[in-house]
Amino acid sequence: MYEYIIGQVTAVTPAYVVIENQGIGYQIQCGNPYYYSSRMNQSVQIYLHQVIREDAHQLFGFKTIDEKKLFLRLISVSGIGPKSGLAIMANEDHTGLIHAIESNDATYLIKFPGVGKKTAQQLILDLQGKLGDLLADEVAVDLPIQTSQNPQLDEAVAALQALGYSEKEVKKVHKALLDEDCQTTDEYLRVALRLIMKK
Repeated sequence: MYEYIIGQVTAVTPAYVVIENQGIGYQIQCGNPYYYSSRMNQSVQIYLHQVIREDAHQLFGFKTIDEKKLFLRLISVSGIGPKSGLAIMANEDHTGLIHAIESNDATYLIKFPGVGKKTAQQLILDLQGKLGDLLADEVAVDLPIQTSQNPQLDEAVAALQALGYSEKEVKKVHKALLDEDCQTTDEYLRVALRLIMKK
């Protein structure tokens, strides 16, 4: 089992980043791959969780050990697989997520792709009272990203689709994003996820 990887960022896509270590490129699925855009060809440390299936070996990546711990607790819940867990983790308001679970706010939870009423109730039932240790260290890290024009908006939309949000949800958010003064894919994606959670 892997704990983390330190390597050079060689590619960023809507669904994953590629980290090269010792001449091997590791495909690592992340909630917001564009977080690493500003680190292209630089060394980063990413915490890992490996999922092995008959048809695939997958690596899921996180910026901090607490993010990884939260992800592991999410996927321990019946009905939450790695893809759903990653989509939930993509919204960086992890404090809001924990508060929603603690306060029985199923309405907040069903806004995530792949989470219906039943799964939201299961999240609350299984995790309530078990996430408090992750609140103290919850810090949002914001790295500057090289600015350019609007391929960034298209990349953010592609990342939302990769996370599993429906075409209808993405179209609504896309309209709102056209009015936002964002300069990077990371910014567009953060705003998009905030907008989705408010609806």
